[in-house]
This record gives sequence, C-alpha cells and structure tokens, in this order.
Amino acid sequence: METWRLLPTGRFSPAENMALDEAILIAHSQGLVPPTVRFYGWDPPTLSIGYFQRIAEVDRAALQANGLGLVRRPTGGRAVLHDREVTYSIVVSESHPMMPRSVNESYRVLSMGLVEGFRNLGLEARMVSLASAEERQKHESPGSAACFDSPSWYELVVEGRKVTGSAQTRQRGVILQHGSILLDLDADLLFSVLYFSSDRLRERLKAQFLQKAVSIKQVSGRDVSFEEAEAAFRSGFAKGLGVELVDGRLTPQENRIMRELVATKYGNPEWNEKR
Repeated sequence: METWRLLPTGRFSPAENMALDEAILIAHSQGLVPPTVRFYGWDPPTLSIGYFQRIAEVDRAALQANGLGLVRRPTGGRAVLHDREVTYSIVVSESHPMMPRSVNESYRVLSMGLVEGFRNLGLEARMVSLASAEERQKHESPGSAACFDSPSWYELVVEGRKVTGSAQTRQRGVILQHGSILLDLDADLLFSVLYFSSDRLRERLKAQFLQKAVSIKQVSGRDVSFEEAEAAFRSGFAKGLGVELVDGRLTPQENRIMRELVATKYGNPEWNEKR
C-alpha cells in the first residue's frame, strides 16, 4: 500500500493557511515531499473568497465588526466562512496513477475520502453527478456569492443537501484540492458579511442556501468536535484513497516557502483585493 503524508497542523491564520497549501504544492512539484493530506482550522474565523471572485461582494466593515479574517484562495469558487469546520487539503501530482486527467473525475476520486469520513461518523454521504442541467438546478441557488450555492460536477450530499464545499487548482503539474467539512453552520453570519442589492434579496438567497447546505450537527443531531471529525476523516481518506496515511511534519523548505508567500501574496492586500 502506498504511503502518503498526513499533516494535522491545527489552526493557522488565513494567510498562513493558504500559503501553506501552496507551499506543499510547490515542495511536491520539486519532489521534496510525498502526496500529502492536511487537516486544519482557522484563527481567527475567516471568510475566504475564490480566485476570480470580486472583492466588492464582501462587506469588509461587517467582517471587521465580527472579528473575521479575509483571504483570497488560489482556487476558484465563491465565498466560504471558515469557522465551525474542519478544512482539508490534498496535494498530489497530476501524473499519479490514480489521478484521472479530467478535473471533474479527479475531484470525484479525491472526494471518496470524504464519503468514507462521513460514514465513520454514522452519516450516509453519497456522490451525486450533476452532469445534467436538471440535476444542477436542484443543487444551485443562482445569484449568491456563497460557495455552498455553487455546484461542482460531482456534489457530496447527505439527505439531499451539500455537506462540503471543495475547490481545486492545478499548478506545476500538481493538483491542490481543498475544502470545508461543516461541523455547524451559521448562515446568518455568512450572509451578513456579503453585499446584496437589498435586504429582501439577502433573505431570499439565504433561505435558498439553507435548503441546499447542511452541517454535520444538523444531520447527526449532536455536536461533533474538531478532534472527532479529524480522526473520522483521517481514516476515511486512507480508505477512500486506498493509501496509508503516516503522520509527518513540515519541512524547512515548506516553512520557508510559506513565510515568503505570506509576505508577498496571501498576507498582501494587493493579492486579496486584486479583483
């Protein structure tokens, strides 16, 4: 069985989290580290926006009033509130034997670890193909800046509602996929830090959002701790990917690259406000 590295890195700042995901990608592209799965949290809770998303969609005064951080991801998609969740990232070469060439098919393969992780928590998650316009319409709420309103070609659902929001980028011949595993959901807070043309539109889109998205607490009826979820998804990713996950640590090179990327990119207003 192939061995991959596991990094349970705990909580980092917004800039550090995105810089570290990219640092692992760069180190893997240089052959310095093996394929890597990372679990992490955010300090402070943070709104991340997609690479192509307009900063004008974010109410930065509301972010500050609520003590939330802000960072632009290297991946696409829409805004995600990182608060009561476990965030995961996977870094693996595009040329890895288990990786399909198609972005959508690779998303499906990598997300099998999520399916198994939810099963470890007693939840029956399933992957839904959204290849048809009819299926996409069931899972989409047009007009919202919130990520969980934006369907992928494959959606991971529990009881018909989306339980994770994932995004992917490919750079230097390496895939980075990361996403949010919702332990609980505060839609009021999320929608309070996004701009809408009217309060009526905000409330309508929030109601649609709540019909599409769901948290582990809502479907399980209990509070699941960060530590319990991390353990469930650790074994879930090992089973879903068919690999052995072995605890590792950041290399000096990864730490150096992370610090450089915080200074020049993810901690820099020019990056976060570029669109």
